[in-house]
Amino acid sequence: MNIAVDSGNTYAKIGWFEKDELIRFQTRLLWGDLVQEIRQEMPDQIIFSSVANRVEDFRESLGGEVNILDLSPKTPVPIKKEYKTPETLGADRVAAAVGANWLFPDEDLVVIDMGTCITYDFIDKSGSFEGGIITPGVKMRFSALHTFTKRLPLFEPVAIPDLIGKSTQEAIESGVMNGVLAEIEGIINQYRHISPSLRVVLCGGDISFFESTLKPSIFAVPELVLIGLNRILRYNVALQ
Repeated sequence: MNIAVDSGNTYAKIGWFEKDELIRFQTRLLWGDLVQEIRQEMPDQIIFSSVANRVEDFRESLGGEVNILDLSPKTPVPIKKEYKTPETLGADRVAAAVGANWLFPDEDLVVIDMGTCITYDFIDKSGSFEGGIITPGVKMRFSALHTFTKRLPLFEPVAIPDLIGKSTQEAIESGVMNGVLAEIEGIINQYRHISPSLRVVLCGGDISFFESTLKPSIFAVPELVLIGLNRILRYNVALQ
């Protein structure tokens, strides 16, 4: 059994895999909960990806003999990176791209990851990561309206509301949620000018607000990053 760990600034996600099959997963785990979950059943291999924690601390917290692959810019991955600054390319973007390329091989892809930021990454049919777009995420937009004004309250994401808001709250909710929806649809259309046969793959914590509203050609894979991490782990094990 292998484990994939995606540890963010606040929470972590973890996936248990038997070869390529995702057996189960958990999200929104605090650091202590993450370590406890793994220690209950130590795996054969772990891949660890984190923007906030060091792999040395992770290894020490587990206190056991387990092989841990730390995902870094130098880690071999089963796609090509045509990116000017690969050392700054986020591990989550790489993992999502690997996962999408494995699920949908020999296709032009755009991966839309809806987390703290929204990223749009293009992977061509040869498995080459060409780059993409980074924009503010849903909660970041609500927070910006509140932080950079004196009187606008802070609200939370909601299901796609009516376009015309009848109150300040409704107007803010419509502005953010319909604005993000229009952005996604507009950017997808621009990508389709590059590749008319493009497949769109959606992942990330905020996809539930949008997946039913977007056109049927969108494929939602909520745990795409974990799937990609597992593929990177298996790829590196095969190289040994």
